Amino acid sequence: MTLLIWLGVIVIVAGGAYLLVLQQRGALPGSKPKELPSLKRNVFNLQIGDIVQHMGIDWVVEGKLTYTVDEYSWCEYMLQDNNDIRWLSVDEDDMVEVALLEATDRLDISETPPPKKLTFADENYKCVDSGIASMTREGTVQRRKASRCQYFDYEGSNDKVLSIELWDGETEVTVGNKINPRSLTILPGDGNRVYGL
Repeated sequence: MTLLIWLGVIVIVAGGAYLLVLQQRGALPGSKPKELPSLKRNVFNLQIGDIVQHMGIDWVVEGKLTYTVDEYSWCEYMLQDNNDIRWLSVDEDDMVEVALLEATDRLDISETPPPKKLTFADENYKCVDSGIASMTREGTVQRRKASRCQYFDYEGSNDKVLSIELWDGETEVTVGNKINPRSLTILPGDGNRVYGL
């Protein structure tokens, strides 16, 4: 009788070990090995909670907007440091272009569409791209909630950029500069927002 009990225990332990190995290999139906998020970050794969260091400031990635026109897409990350908010625009066409922008209400855009040339803060800007993009979003993106937006991208001298976006009748203007992506230090976060709920 004791021999049968020991044989039963051995069979159960061996069977459990075999099932554990199958589960870890992902060979059991419905089981997949859990993939850990990559800790290698760059401007194309930033995630909520990551830290972007630039010019001595630690910006937290709080949200992401992805713009899509036909097959082409680009993104903007909402960065926050206490009450300061910036948008990190990342675009790759023939080359990678990264810009750091800040919202402004000092430019009154009353005509639709906006003019091809405009002046803001003693800088002349020329519209270099415009269109309508569909949107996807993650995390906090402020009032940018519509499924589509009309955009107008402008360039000035010395890497200055300005963007006008129309969101369900609301006009948002951001202004800033193109920056070298190598000027950014990126630290992986834990996937959680730091500011807001």
